[in-house]
Amino acid sequence: MKAIITGGLGFIGTQLSIQLLEKGHQVAIIDHSPQPGPNTPEKARYIYADTTVPGAWQEEVRDQDVVINLAGASIFRRWDDNAKKSIYESRILTTRNIVEAMPDKRGTLLCNTSAVGYYGFRGDEKLTEKDGPGDDFLAGVCVDWEKEANKAINKGARVAITRFGIVLGKTGGVLGKMIPAFKRFAGGPLGNGEQWFSWIHMEDLLNAFLFVVENKNMYGPINFCSPDPVRNRDFAKALGKVLFRPAFLPMPAFILRIALGEFGSVLLEGQRVIPSVLLSCGFAFKYPDITAALREVVGKPD
Repeated sequence: MKAIITGGLGFIGTQLSIQLLEKGHQVAIIDHSPQPGPNTPEKARYIYADTTVPGAWQEEVRDQDVVINLAGASIFRRWDDNAKKSIYESRILTTRNIVEAMPDKRGTLLCNTSAVGYYGFRGDEKLTEKDGPGDDFLAGVCVDWEKEANKAINKGARVAITRFGIVLGKTGGVLGKMIPAFKRFAGGPLGNGEQWFSWIHMEDLLNAFLFVVENKNMYGPINFCSPDPVRNRDFAKALGKVLFRPAFLPMPAFILRIALGEFGSVLLEGQRVIPSVLLSCGFAFKYPDITAALREVVGKPD
């Protein structure tokens, strides 16, 4: 199988390319760095391109069995007008250009990233793929992002919309930002800690991608998150436990909102998302429990 990953130099793309290569697949990576990253596997072919702009890179898409679109500017920053424009355009324009490049009637699989932020802020409501979108900025980005990806259906593609929860892995992501604070005895919940935290261990995320690739009856929105979302305070408690650190110093809500603007509200609200499609199709999570997942990532015993 031939697969191409846009945004493939990032936290998830690097691990996914390794996983696909280990399964014997051919892998090409497209990203906007002039050189591949230090952890990019040598067997992966690297293409340097700005995917928000049409160009020669689109020819690389035409010959693939699987296209995995991970491209998008980071949301983990203060959302001023420029940041919101970058977050939106990096996703919408890249996806539009990918779909434009895909051939007709080849039966290509497009795995297009989205996020559980699609559902907006819904309190304690359990949310599955059957639920509709929220009405905040991030939900709006996800709605438009998914619309662009679904245009590939008209070309005969199988389109899987992979809505990510927070990914927990060894090489970065949210834990890379949180662990230093906990090690300095300054960790704890965000705000009152009541908000839901939908998460997934990196290994489960990678296995879920392979599961979707191999099961040709899977398409449409698919929540990539643990079947056991936790409240933020319980996540902080579990992280403190595996690091042997206290987790009682909350980050006041007003400080988050001052520091991160609108993105601060996203961290303070959250959503309780269930991976109904993966579970109904028989996917088995290796790390459904937050403490076990964090213990594996951090490498600490009880």
